[in-house]
Amino acid sequence: MEPAPRYRPLRALPAYAYVPGRSERPAVDLEPAASEADYLPAERWAEHGEYLWGADLYNAGFFWEAHEAWEGAWRAAEHDLVQHAYLQGLIQCAAACLKGVLADTDSARRIAARALDRLEGIQMLPTQAARDYMGLDLARFCAAFRSFIARDPTDVAARPLLILSSRRA
Repeated sequence: MEPAPRYRPLRALPAYAYVPGRSERPAVDLEPAASEADYLPAERWAEHGEYLWGADLYNAGFFWEAHEAWEGAWRAAEHDLVQHAYLQGLIQCAAACLKGVLADTDSARRIAARALDRLEGIQMLPTQAARDYMGLDLARFCAAFRSFIARDPTDVAARPLLILSSRRA
């Protein structure tokens, strides 16, 4: 398996992944700078620092940290129902992976089902942008995540990565 792509390569990854009950909560403040948590429309995803940082964290196996990175962007997108749902779906994918790390397969599958409902709902919108939303091929990612969760959610190394493209609608 080739290494995960980096979308914010100048930003150093955390020293370790926080796993509740297993490791100390990081001392580093993961909150984004105010300007990085501001709302950006979906078509400007390539400029969205916290979205890209969350993708880096998720791809590198920092699931709690990815959730934290995306949460500010999710809050900022509260008036954009599609982007809000999309970010919530990604947050839930990260949470499902974290439950997999904790060997809580039932919770991982429940959370993943909610995430996939959200993400697949976006994929069904009648626009090209919905199929390649914020750079992510939703059909491919959803199918791969569904397969991963069905097989063994504790094998988080087998999770699909967030591969973002520069394709435009």
